[in-house]
Amino acid sequence: MATQTDTRFLRWRIGEVTVTKIVESETLFDIPTMFPAASAEEVQKLDWLKPHFVTDNWQGRMSMHALIIETPERTIVVDTCVGNDRDRMPFEGSNAMQTAFMEDFAAAGFDRTKVDVVLCTHLHFDHVGWNTMLENGKWVPTFPNARYLFNRVEFEHWRDTQDDATEDMFLNVQKKVFLDSVKPVVDAGLVDLVGETHRVCEEVSFEPTPGHSPGHVCVRIRSGGEEGFITGDMIHHPFQFANADWGMASVDYDSAMASATRARVYDAVAGEPVLVIGTHFAGATAGRVNREGASYRFDAED
Repeated sequence: MATQTDTRFLRWRIGEVTVTKIVESETLFDIPTMFPAASAEEVQKLDWLKPHFVTDNWQGRMSMHALIIETPERTIVVDTCVGNDRDRMPFEGSNAMQTAFMEDFAAAGFDRTKVDVVLCTHLHFDHVGWNTMLENGKWVPTFPNARYLFNRVEFEHWRDTQDDATEDMFLNVQKKVFLDSVKPVVDAGLVDLVGETHRVCEEVSFEPTPGHSPGHVCVRIRSGGEEGFITGDMIHHPFQFANADWGMASVDYDSAMASATRARVYDAVAGEPVLVIGTHFAGATAGRVNREGASYRFDAED
């Protein structure tokens, strides 16, 4: 169950580990528009989506947030949202953002200079933004004393496609992302390129979940006989538990692989005592995956 010492932040305990959610922004979206394979009729059969994940009129709710893992020895930031001051056109909702994310980071009790590790489940624009911040016209590391961990496959893909010609809007935004949110921490000597099963520390490790991006990973937490699982963009919204093929196809690197990855993970965590924490899940954000007939449902933990 989540705990709230400050109503702005959700915190969960997994053994001796604490995970804190810090929200950058929340948005509403039309589910069939963003997920073309998901019909409104089928989604609206999923009454368990209310009240956290959809509105009364069945608009989807999505959150941009970072998750801070505190182990007995380390402070780890998982995914760093969109970030302020970025050129993200033509995505107007993410362009030139001015949020209070870093102020909230401090209000939650964290000091950016004392973060030990920053890890990114993948390198899309809404997961790496606060890797850096703008100071005197220059992008500098937000967490100057941290090691930034990138899956090598993921990093090399975006590095090696920087010069590729494309008319794809998303891929062109990603070129800007590499220059303002990835390359500056590489140039500062703060990046470690690691494998897809890298163990960050005794309690935290990567789990390979490719498909949404070439080297996407999720984050597994094990402590005191308890277990947590941070999704990254393996899944964007809880309604996808009902059907692994309901993907965000427009930005998936490999849609078939993404669907297969979701199906594999659903089967592995369903009915198990694993706290699943959604990287884009609004509201309660965390819960348990359970089987429902031939499919799955997500039961939020308030």
